[in-house]
Amino acid sequence: MTTAALPTTEDLRTRALTCLERVGATVPEGTGFQARTPITGEDLFRLAAATEADVEEALAATREAFLTWRTTPAPRRGELVRRLGELLRDHKSDLADLITIEAGKIRSEALGEVQEMIDICEFAVGLSRQLYGRTIASERPGHRLAETWHPLGVVGVISAFNFPAAVWSWNTAVALACGDTVIWKPSELTPLISLACDRLLDRAAEEVGAPRDVHRLLLGDRAIGERIVDDPRVALVSATGSTRMGREVGPRVAARFGRTLLELGGNNAAVVAPSADLDLAVQGIVFAAAGTAGQRCTTLRRLIVHRDIADTLVARLTSAYAKLPIGDPFDEGTLVGPLISTAALDAMHDSVARVQAQGGKVLVGGGRRLADTAPRAAYAEPVIVRVDEQTDVVREETFAPILYVLTYDTFEEAVALHNDVPQGLSSSIFTRDQQEAERFLSSEGSDCGIANVNIGTSGAEIGGAFGGEKETGGGRESGSDAWRAYMRPATNTINYSSHLALAQNVSFL
Repeated sequence: MTTAALPTTEDLRTRALTCLERVGATVPEGTGFQARTPITGEDLFRLAAATEADVEEALAATREAFLTWRTTPAPRRGELVRRLGELLRDHKSDLADLITIEAGKIRSEALGEVQEMIDICEFAVGLSRQLYGRTIASERPGHRLAETWHPLGVVGVISAFNFPAAVWSWNTAVALACGDTVIWKPSELTPLISLACDRLLDRAAEEVGAPRDVHRLLLGDRAIGERIVDDPRVALVSATGSTRMGREVGPRVAARFGRTLLELGGNNAAVVAPSADLDLAVQGIVFAAAGTAGQRCTTLRRLIVHRDIADTLVARLTSAYAKLPIGDPFDEGTLVGPLISTAALDAMHDSVARVQAQGGKVLVGGGRRLADTAPRAAYAEPVIVRVDEQTDVVREETFAPILYVLTYDTFEEAVALHNDVPQGLSSSIFTRDQQEAERFLSSEGSDCGIANVNIGTSGAEIGGAFGGEKETGGGRESGSDAWRAYMRPATNTINYSSHLALAQNVSFL
C-alpha cells in the first residue's frame, strides 16, 4: 500500500529553509557538495564545504577552548547542556522536519529522535553533579587512596545519516558535561539538521556565557573526518558507521595512542520461543525489522523461530508486511519511508538475489514503489526471506529492510545461531519461560551489548549504555556510566602522616 502523492522538491526546499530560519541557521552556499532529500531523490541546496584552513582553525580553537572549559565547575558546564535541551524542546518540530527531509524518517520516528536529544541533555545535566570518583582503602597507615576523574580533551564526533542528530547529542551533551570540547563531522547526507543543531548550541553558549569554541561543526567529505582521526589534538574519536569504516578509524587513532568509541555494524536477531506471546512478537518484529526502512544499526535482520510455531508466525508477519503503508514520510499514515539512496536499494536487491541463489525463498516484498513518480528516490517493499541456514549473505549487514527467517529446535541451537555472526549489537527473545529469558540474558546466552526480553531489537532508552561487541566496535554511548569514556581517571595517594611509608613494606634509605 502506498500513501498519498509525494511533496515536490521545491516544497521540501522551502520547508527546510523555514525550519532553519526559525532556529536561526543559514545555508552556507558554495560548490562543495549537495544537500539532497531521499523523499524525492533530488538535490535541495549546493553547500560550501570546510576548507583545510577551516579544519585547522577549528582543531586549534576547540583545543584552546578546552583549556578553559576543563576548569569550569561541572555544574556550570551543566547549565550549557540544560539550555541546549530547552532550545531543542522549543524547536522540536523544526528539527524533526529537517530529519525527515534529509533522512526520510517518518514523522513519529523523527520526533522520537529529537526527544532522545532532549532526554540525553536532561541526563547530562544530572551527570554534571555526579562525576563521582571513589575512596580506596590504603595498606599504609596515615594514607588515603582516591580515584578522581578529569576532562579528557577534544572529542571528535563522526556521525552517520540514519540518526543524524541523536548520536551527535549523545556524545556532545555528555562530553560537554564532562569538561570536553567537541568537533563534529556529520554525514554529508544530512548537513541541514547539523547546521540547525550547531546553531542551537551556539545560542545556548551565548546565553550562558560559555566559550563559543566548546563546539565546532565541519561540513564536507571524508578528508575532514580523516583529519580528525589523525590529529593528536583530538583525544577521543567517537565514530558511528560501518564495520569497514571502523577497521580504518580504529588502527589510525591507536597508532597515535588516541582513544576511540566505535559504534559500527549490527546484524541483530530475535529468538521466538514456543511459549511466546505471538501478538506481542508480531508488533515488536515488524517495527524492529521495517521501521526506519531497515536503516537502523539496531534493525532486526534475523528471526530465529522455534520450528513448532514458525509457519504460524511467518504467516502473520507476511500478512502484516503486505499491508505496510509505504511513501511520503510526512504523511501520518506512512510507516515505511524511503531508503537513503538508489544505491542502497541496489544493495538491497543484490542481497535478495544472492540469498535466493543460495536457496532462500522470498515470502513477501522486494518490489520498488513510486519509481514512476520519483525515479531518483528509493522506496522499497520490506522483504521477508525464509532460509534454511545462515549463509554468508545472512551473516552480512545489508542496510535495508530484509528479514531472514531461520528455525530451531532447542534453545542451545537458537543461541548458537544467534551468536554465529561477526556483529554483536542488539538482540532479543520473545518467551514466557522465565528460565529461557534468564539464560538468554546470562553469559551463556546473547553475546551482544544489548539483550532484550519480549521487546524488539530497536528502541533503546538513553538511560542505558548503548553499544555492542565483536565487529560492532565495543564502544558505549549515552547513559549508565558511558561518561567514563569521555574522561581520564587518576589514582591519588595522600600521605597525611609525618612518616613516609612505602608500599608493600619496601625499605629504602
